[in-house]
Amino acid sequence: MKIRKNPIFVLKPYGDEQETQAFREVIESGWWGKGPKVAQFEQEFAELVGSKYAIAVTSNSHGQDLIMKAMGFKGVDVINPTISFATTAVVPLWNDCSSNIVDVLPDTMCISPSDVEKYKKSNSEVLISVHQAGLTAPIDEIRKVFGGFIIEDCAHSCYTPEHGTMGDVAVWSFQAVKSMPMGDGGMITLDDKELYEKMYEMIWFGIPPTWKRFASSGYAWDYEIETLGYKYYMIDIMAAIGLTQMKRLPDLIKKRQYIQKMYNENLHESIQRPLWSHTCQYYSCKVKPDIRNKLIDYLDTKNIHTSVHFKPLHLHPLLKQGRDYPVADIEWKKSITLPCHYGMTDDDINYVIYWVNRFLDKK
Repeated sequence: MKIRKNPIFVLKPYGDEQETQAFREVIESGWWGKGPKVAQFEQEFAELVGSKYAIAVTSNSHGQDLIMKAMGFKGVDVINPTISFATTAVVPLWNDCSSNIVDVLPDTMCISPSDVEKYKKSNSEVLISVHQAGLTAPIDEIRKVFGGFIIEDCAHSCYTPEHGTMGDVAVWSFQAVKSMPMGDGGMITLDDKELYEKMYEMIWFGIPPTWKRFASSGYAWDYEIETLGYKYYMIDIMAAIGLTQMKRLPDLIKKRQYIQKMYNENLHESIQRPLWSHTCQYYSCKVKPDIRNKLIDYLDTKNIHTSVHFKPLHLHPLLKQGRDYPVADIEWKKSITLPCHYGMTDDDINYVIYWVNRFLDKK
């Protein structure tokens, strides 16, 4: 098979004239900041995931930070999984908390309930659980061994039914390569009215949103700050893209599932397939650890981009824990993420399969 000149990206957002038109309408409206599009996006997303309330934020990371601050968690121990993006381990540090990183389950790479039980401390008040690659984390099992506050990280889950309903509060991601991409952004969803109202007040320096004041009284320039707040609110430019992406979300997910099925049915028999994921945020399969990096380099010569999701957090100098991770230390060395996104054609999919299989046929 002839090597392509243009690369096949491992992850890539998709948009067309619908996003362009949505963007144009906001620009022409003159209301670029937090306004009616954000309010509409919050309402429709809450309905999508089955929550009473939703708060649109600048990112999943800022959403988690806002929750920590609103709940008053400071100086406590926060349990989080080692297979995750940096957010789950670093946000606790932003709040002067200890980041207690634990091992994962080998089949899903989600947080291990037995490790939670083993390493929880007397001041372990918060746990951040990630649905890794869209696979369901065992939050029900965790509840049996951990009685604290659970933040459900749904960055890879947009949208898997029932995800976002298992923790005390959920946080979603719309970063550029997620299943519902917006460039960046996040959403907090919850049923707790008191916590919702507190976070909503904190999202812009404790100032009531300009749009809300404008909508209720025509225009009101005066306000009073009573609560310490931050600048974590989403703007209408991003929300307009989000509303458009949400309309096409079923098609975006259907395409990822199709790619997942094609890989599962046609990749080399030596590859360990991941468990079925509704969103297939990442198609992270496993090969023998001694050839993983060689396969990555080989595919790069064929203009096929790959990645690893993720290097364990406990291996980073900032986050070292000083204990063993018998599952993650072995499993992550096998993991490789193959291209999976809406823009892939059948030719793209078959091209990836061909070169992966050709490499493994020689091993």
